Amino acid sequence: METRRYFATTSKGLETVLAGEIRALGGRKIAETTGGVSFAGDLCLGYRANLWLRTAHRVLLHLSRFYAPGAEALYEGVKAVPWPAIFPVRKTIAVDAVVRDSRIVHSGFAARKAKDAVVDRFREDRGSRPDVDVRTPDVRIHVRIVRDECIVSLDLSGESLARRGYRSDPETASLKETLAAGMILLSGWDGTVPLVDPMCGAGTIPIEAALLAADVAPGLGRRVFAFQHHLDFDRRLWEAEVALARARKKPRTGAPVAGIDLSAAAVRHARSNARRAGAADLASFRLGDIRDFSPGGEAGILVCNPPYGVRMRGETAAESLYRALGEAFKKRCRGWTAYVLSGNPDVTRHIGLKASRKFPLMNGPIDCRLLRYELY
Repeated sequence: METRRYFATTSKGLETVLAGEIRALGGRKIAETTGGVSFAGDLCLGYRANLWLRTAHRVLLHLSRFYAPGAEALYEGVKAVPWPAIFPVRKTIAVDAVVRDSRIVHSGFAARKAKDAVVDRFREDRGSRPDVDVRTPDVRIHVRIVRDECIVSLDLSGESLARRGYRSDPETASLKETLAAGMILLSGWDGTVPLVDPMCGAGTIPIEAALLAADVAPGLGRRVFAFQHHLDFDRRLWEAEVALARARKKPRTGAPVAGIDLSAAAVRHARSNARRAGAADLASFRLGDIRDFSPGGEAGILVCNPPYGVRMRGETAAESLYRALGEAFKKRCRGWTAYVLSGNPDVTRHIGLKASRKFPLMNGPIDCRLLRYELY
């Protein structure tokens, strides 16, 4: 098959993890950059990346690169792409643009100019034009202009790959599925020892861990991907990849995966999310207070995303919570290794332990650190 150039986006700090995932899928010419990873492969790799990548937000297909010092050069460069050969005119479209250090300074202007070029190319070639739908388009086009160099890409994913489809309230949850998966992969957990989240909330961390240990492709819960709207969509190839992914699912994880939370409502939601993810038999959830928390049994991995203080009523409550977390670590978790996502170092210090390593991560707009504690 023809070799294509792809770019997968991710949260800042997870680029190396994502590059490892892509390498495992057979990607070539892998190059990390801030917020993403570029790689090369065939059409099948594009499908496989959307199906299997746990830390990617979306996968883009590179279409064109050209010099665009002004509006006319941008218009002509985008128009030169053979859009009618890429998707049908009946599909709705949207164009996103990012502009940095260029003579074109407004991303909104760049997006409108690129959109005009796309619809004008359709008018000339087909006599009609696609409609625009900025919220839920069938086809999303990405334009990136940096230092007057323009890259035009086609979004193969559509809705963000972080939307696995199992969470009932994805807008209100504080931790994306992709970041939860990234935290687990950074911990090095391989499913052979227990994993516990003592403050599990919606259950995202235990569910992502269970799916990883059971070798479940995160994209299996998705109903549609953007590449299915493209003219080169190979249904047989895609269905074969899906069938292979379903066949790889293991009936159970190698070691227990558990989530604990003080809120009965949170535990109910976590269990519902696990059922929707097909992980009800792979991860367990129960009520529990961090002040009484003990993982029990053999040593394993603790992974959690406690409130950062900005989500709690007052600094005193946050300090008390982190002190209790530290006490549990020191007194009842000996032999375990803990990973705590910290978005507020002023309250995290109340854990009272020195982190053996700090991984810089972004949780949405919040600059965080994933702290590793060796609990001897």
